[in-house]
Amino acid sequence: MKITIHRGTDQIGGCVTEYEHKGWHLFVDYGEELSSDPETGELQVEGLTHGDLSKSALLITHYHGDHIGSITKLPEKLPIYMGEVAREIQLVLSNHLKTVFPAHKEMVKLLQNVQTFEPGKAFTFGPFNIRPVTVDHSAFDAYAFRIEADGVSAYHTGDFRLHGFRSSKFFKMLEQYIGKVDYVVCEATNILRPNATSKKESTLQREFEYLFKEKKSTVVYLSSTNIDRLFSLYHAALKAGRPFYVDKYQKDIMDVVVNSKSMWTKSPFYQYGKYEPEELMYNKFDKNRFFVSDSFKEYLDKKGYVIIARSSERFDDLLEQIPGEKQKVLSMWDGYVKEGTDAYNENLANSLDGEYDNMHTSGHIDMKDLRRFFRLLQPKAIIPIHTDSPEQFAKLFCDEWPVIRLYDGQSISLTSIS
Repeated sequence: MKITIHRGTDQIGGCVTEYEHKGWHLFVDYGEELSSDPETGELQVEGLTHGDLSKSALLITHYHGDHIGSITKLPEKLPIYMGEVAREIQLVLSNHLKTVFPAHKEMVKLLQNVQTFEPGKAFTFGPFNIRPVTVDHSAFDAYAFRIEADGVSAYHTGDFRLHGFRSSKFFKMLEQYIGKVDYVVCEATNILRPNATSKKESTLQREFEYLFKEKKSTVVYLSSTNIDRLFSLYHAALKAGRPFYVDKYQKDIMDVVVNSKSMWTKSPFYQYGKYEPEELMYNKFDKNRFFVSDSFKEYLDKKGYVIIARSSERFDDLLEQIPGEKQKVLSMWDGYVKEGTDAYNENLANSLDGEYDNMHTSGHIDMKDLRRFFRLLQPKAIIPIHTDSPEQFAKLFCDEWPVIRLYDGQSISLTSIS
């Protein structure tokens, strides 16, 4: 079995990995590059973007744009596989954005033909045996893959972490479904961010609950597809006795999870409690504004509130109209609001207006947990991807395992190391 990293050996976004054996091609992810990534241009990959596709397929680890965002550029006849709930969440997202971004209109159409797999249930494609396993990430229904061909096994981690709500069963899942593997193709997003994941999601939830009790009116800015954070804040608001408000798009995403048959939604955490989230109503005369009545303002003034917001004129207008001394919280990476960074979001910075708390923890694994993970799998070698510093990764882990530093477009036979 041969592996080629077409993109992602020295950048975080837009990773594309290929496993090849006897003329069959299994690709993992085809996303957009991040603003902080070097511009590599459009990929041209035989068996993926053009050429004979009869022995090719694409696996999607999760719905974040840097993993799925470019699949509309691929030929329609290429088979694509992803998790069922992830596909439904992407449908809600793309339907929400399709009038603004034409690519999402194409995404809605494409997703109708995307095939889904079941967590833990192996399936085959040509000579490949593939076992998808759910992992904890800031995207719900995210997956890693155990890929085996010709007696050689690789574990493709996708994006994951060990400090989230669903991480407690991770090692048990590895023992049951993965076992030892020959190679680990591993994300290393946080290699240069040593403090990025020092806080558990459960700890963060308790901090939010305390904040909601202390502050009568709180506005939290976060990614609407960060399912764990969304439900965490919902339950924290319930415990604090605060009404919890989302818009229709956010409520639709929460409904997808609540109504899904995911193994995780058996937990009360992914179900609604005594009261469902309140849905902000649109102004029937102006869809770009929310409807704000006097009775609504009086209710908010009496009960307080938690509002999940986004950087938009609609939310800015809402916050100007409603009462209360508002505590604003950014529950995302603070690089989005730091001028001078490649990821700087001027609209978000303007919405926060400099007066906010940053309450967040990463969706990616830290290096201490990553070492624990490697010690369980005991691979022959590790191949880092989804990282902006592969050299630092090799330096950190080469004391226990060989680290194979590939470059974009470079291939290696996974049987070449004994």
